[in-house]
Amino acid sequence: MKKSFGEKFKALFKKKSAINDDFYDELTDILVEGDIGAKTAFQIVEELEDICREKKISDETEVVQELKNLLLQSVKSVALEPTPDKTNIWMILGVNGVGKTTSVAKMARMYAGKGVQNVVLASADTFRAAAIEQLAMHADKIGVRVISHQHGSDPSAVVYDAAEAVKAKGSGLVLADTAGRLHNKENLVRELQKINKTCTSKADEGCYKKLIVIDATTGQNALRQAEVFNEAVGVDAIIMTKYDSTAKGGVAVSIGRELGIPVAYVCTGEKYDDISPFNPENYIDDFLGL
Repeated sequence: MKKSFGEKFKALFKKKSAINDDFYDELTDILVEGDIGAKTAFQIVEELEDICREKKISDETEVVQELKNLLLQSVKSVALEPTPDKTNIWMILGVNGVGKTTSVAKMARMYAGKGVQNVVLASADTFRAAAIEQLAMHADKIGVRVISHQHGSDPSAVVYDAAEAVKAKGSGLVLADTAGRLHNKENLVRELQKINKTCTSKADEGCYKKLIVIDATTGQNALRQAEVFNEAVGVDAIIMTKYDSTAKGGVAVSIGRELGIPVAYVCTGEKYDDISPFNPENYIDDFLGL
């Protein structure tokens, strides 16, 4: 089994007798291996070196604390709650295979459980028949409404109808599951921009959010995906799937530092309850193996 970043980090202190250039070079390497991109890793280690030199720090505990502080500055969290008595629309973005549809179902169940009225799922991934069926199956299991059109239809029209269904009841939350075929990037971007327009016009002011689902184990690919979707429509928050403390998992640091996007939720398994609000402190402690 591959060693986690935390294990490699601890081993580094045993291996290096002094906090010197060699130590910082090796720290940069293991940060990169921990899925913090090369650019971010270099910046963080450079800052750490300056701080340790300035404060004359050479003690392991203090070095660890300074690194933790630096990493925490890059990782932001955000709490997401639908606005009561309003039409809320959240567009869920992400490439195929990251657990997007399951994340939509988890959120639907969670918010319905918190008493949010009229949680409606919109099958806006009309490209894959399987996505429509999968969302319908989840909706049935968790007892929420799903709006879908036939395979190949206009995804914007699906979102429009879902928003109308919520408005008809006075208020609620639309969770729109979208397509994510990045190999077809231009078409995807155009399609998302069209859905984005519909969402903007149908949601009440301040009640439209765009969330991207990323797989915590895919490292720098996840950063690239966040960049593409952020450029296309802008991203408000991240949902991290397949996250556990043994994963390399440093990608939230890169995305936070380079794109400034906060994390809302982490998903740790397949069950509907395997979703929890993101806690930056716990995340960094897990990453550092503290």
